[in-house]
Amino acid sequence: MPFAELLRATVFLTAGGATALGVVAVIGVQDAENTTVLLIGAAWWLVAAWIGLSLGGAERSADSMRETLAGARTATSSSPGVSMPSPGRVAWGRLSPILAAVGLAGALGVIFPEVAMVGSGYALLVALAWRNRESAVLAIEGRDGVRFLVESASPLKPVKLVRSPGFRAF
Repeated sequence: MPFAELLRATVFLTAGGATALGVVAVIGVQDAENTTVLLIGAAWWLVAAWIGLSLGGAERSADSMRETLAGARTATSSSPGVSMPSPGRVAWGRLSPILAAVGLAGALGVIFPEVAMVGSGYALLVALAWRNRESAVLAIEGRDGVRFLVESASPLKPVKLVRSPGFRAF
């Protein structure tokens, strides 16, 4: 699976999780008729959005991707074991912890809306902080004429990339 596509899917899934948890939190707070929790939650969402926007600048995104991309092993046509697993399997393996966290926070948020509110703010922060990482990877791929592919591994371990030769842009 191309690394840029995994980053895009991560941002979309995290942003969707933030939205879903926000809905669960607002509905839960309305049922409890507790406006103090809603005001504190809205303040947390604003703070989380501000932090995410400041952490997700283009320059910071490029810096955060530098080490991961530099650690990619290079694959050539003569390299043994170049076959890559299916993109769906890699995406499921890497994104399932996000789904589990959103599902757990949503389930707890039905009873305790504060949990969904905090989870929503955190997911918003992550989605905004990671929003430019895909474009940083695509810029390097375009500049160097390569593609970065994700190797299949445990979602609890750091991402391992394969740098595959591609076509150079003229």
